[in-house]
Amino acid sequence: MECIAPLFVPADRPERFAKAAASGADAVILDLEDAVAPDRKEIARAALDASFTALPVIVRVNAPGSPWHETDLAAATALKIHAIMLPKAEANPGLSQACTAAMKAGIRVIALVESARGLADAREIAATQGVFRLAFGSIDYCADLGCEHTREALLAARSELVLASRLAGLTPPIDGVTTAIDQPALVTDDARHARSLGFMGKLCIHPKQVAPAIEGFMPSPTDITWAERILASGEGAVAVDGAMVDEPVRLRARSILARAASRPAA
Repeated sequence: MECIAPLFVPADRPERFAKAAASGADAVILDLEDAVAPDRKEIARAALDASFTALPVIVRVNAPGSPWHETDLAAATALKIHAIMLPKAEANPGLSQACTAAMKAGIRVIALVESARGLADAREIAATQGVFRLAFGSIDYCADLGCEHTREALLAARSELVLASRLAGLTPPIDGVTTAIDQPALVTDDARHARSLGFMGKLCIHPKQVAPAIEGFMPSPTDITWAERILASGEGAVAVDGAMVDEPVRLRARSILARAASRPAA
């Protein structure tokens, strides 16, 4: 299964890389973009390293059109990393060029959709060769639209990213961050909400968020019990607890048990 709780760490803080890998996250994102001040971009780029962990390492480069993008891309593709995260992803030459450079290096691209234009282009982005997953930059998206960062305001955007991913045959997308770092219950609840819409991952900005995020994507004991009862009911159309069960219901039950089996070791 692709990562469900990747953790950002500023790329100009190499002393934090190993700590991020030990946090329980299933991937580490070395961030060259928002977490790094303009006067430290070169320092961050020089500190890039993928040898500190066996976990997948992702590098978020600066956006196409920025003064740092091309140099970031060259530095990232020179490493043995899992993927490049491309911010401000839109269906434009910047996306195509990044995908071409990544594919030449045997690296994949996570397209971070975080603008109105990016959302409008989501299906085209998802179908672009080299893109293997979408992620939602919900904070930037809200800033672009001038809307509140609420579930209601973001429902249409989240639903479109899930649909675009499914139509392109991609792994379900990664949801955006929860800004609160000392509210684990909120992180778990946000992750559960994202999972209910079809996401299968959440970006984390602090080690404290990792375990709550993973928990939000795992089935509850009630879900597991239900799934086991469904699969024990036999084949064909049958009634379980007064509800009709057929193959689509069994598919959901199998998915629940598969997610339960993928739970990371404590």
